[in-house]
Amino acid sequence: MTTRHTLTLNDTAYETTFTRKFAHRKPYAPKDPKLLTAIIPGLILDLLVGPGDPVRRGQSLLVLEAMKMQNHIAAPEGGIIKAFLVAPGDMVTKGQLLVEFE
Repeated sequence: MTTRHTLTLNDTAYETTFTRKFAHRKPYAPKDPKLLTAIIPGLILDLLVGPGDPVRRGQSLLVLEAMKMQNHIAAPEGGIIKAFLVAPGDMVTKGQLLVEFE
């Protein structure tokens, strides 16, 4: 089922139809820079820093094993580690929260 809508771009109105799936999609939400999530599922092997530690952009925070490869997960920005929400030996899923920054 589709529904008709008016879409305005650069002061020009366009008549269009949206599918039901598109009309009920999850709205876009920008990433929170204070939260780091897993981009792949895997096993946490090691935490390389601890809560309260200052880190710089690109510094390795933890090691995540996926498909027999060890991936060093790096800090997207500089800051201070507030908390790790995982521990060595934990299995994580894609999108799971790993690290919180202050």
